[in-house]
Amino acid sequence: MDRPITTLFMLMSVDGKISTGATDDLDVDRDFPKIVGVQEGLHQYYEIEQTTDLWSLNSGRVQKKMGVNSKGMPNKSSVSFVIIDNNHLTKQGIRYFCARSKEFVLVTSTADHPAFQVNEDNLHIICQSKLSLPDALAKLKSEYGCQRITIQSGGTLNGLFLREKLFDYIDIVIAPILIGGKDTSTLIDGKSLLSESELSQLGVLKLQECMVLENSYLRLRYQVIH
Repeated sequence: MDRPITTLFMLMSVDGKISTGATDDLDVDRDFPKIVGVQEGLHQYYEIEQTTDLWSLNSGRVQKKMGVNSKGMPNKSSVSFVIIDNNHLTKQGIRYFCARSKEFVLVTSTADHPAFQVNEDNLHIICQSKLSLPDALAKLKSEYGCQRITIQSGGTLNGLFLREKLFDYIDIVIAPILIGGKDTSTLIDGKSLLSESELSQLGVLKLQECMVLENSYLRLRYQVIH
């Protein structure tokens, strides 16, 4: 395989939502700790997260929503981060990830992205005229030695990974809550299929493990068959 092995690792509601609403003011990381019946078991997700791959991929939009553009500098971790971003991260956000990451790789199609103004030894930029996930993943493996990577991005980017057959494993923690809302982000968003001829773009899964966690949480682990 000329790309890293990928695992989609996400926290979602029983109805597949990965946010509590349709605006950036609503977020599961901020809101679930406030909800009785959900807050009690939430720690299990973060504990499992600590066991995921030493390479992690996310989107600039999600990270902006989490406040990295205004956060203070974090401690260095052993994890290397890949962020796909065109216009959400500021210079402060870039510096935040340089401080946090073992290696930090920004994938962008913006020629004047603020990252080009930051000079850090562990900052690497993959600049593409148009986003190509297969090419970006191939470079992560060939140029930076990334063998396995955990995907924790938003529904739209997850949809691109799905349609391009770039998921190998799915690891989902399900919180005991229903959220609803047709405009609220789900595990997989993006363009919908319109014809039977497109059914090959679906992701067929084989269950590897179903774990009943504490406080009515579940963990489901799948291998992607095709």
